[in-house]
Amino acid sequence: MMTRRYGKANVVTGLWVMAFFMLYGFLLIFMRDFAPGKAQWIAEYASGDHFMSRMTHVHGNLFALLNIVFGMVLLKLKVAEGPAKWASWLALGGLLMPLGILSEVYLDMPPVLVMLGGVSIFASTVILAIGVGRAVISE
Repeated sequence: MMTRRYGKANVVTGLWVMAFFMLYGFLLIFMRDFAPGKAQWIAEYASGDHFMSRMTHVHGNLFALLNIVFGMVLLKLKVAEGPAKWASWLALGGLLMPLGILSEVYLDMPPVLVMLGGVSIFASTVILAIGVGRAVISE
C-alpha cells in the first residue's frame, strides 16, 4: 500500500533529523559551557546567532517529531492515496524551516527556506486533517 510507504518515509526521516538536531543541541551546550568566548555567547542569549541557533534546535526537533507523528498516522489509518502523498511530502518539505534557519545563521542566506518550510508544514497539517477526517477506520 502506497500510504504505508509515505508514512515510513516520514518516520525514518523524522528520526534521522531528530538525531541530527539532538547533536546540534549538544553543540549549543558546548558553546554555552565550554567554548572560548562563552561569556559573549551567554550575553547574546536572546538575540543574534545564539537566539537563531536555539530556534533551529527547537524547530528541527519539533518538525522531526511532527514527521514521526504524521508518518505513524499514515501507517495506522487508511488515508486515501492523494492526501497521504501530499501530507507526507509537504511534512518532509517542512524540514526546510529549520534548515533555512541554519542557513541564515551559518551562510547568511535570506529566510526563503524558512518561509517555504513553514507554509509546507502548515499545508501538510491541513491536508492530513482532511485525509484523516475522511479515512476509513478499521478495528
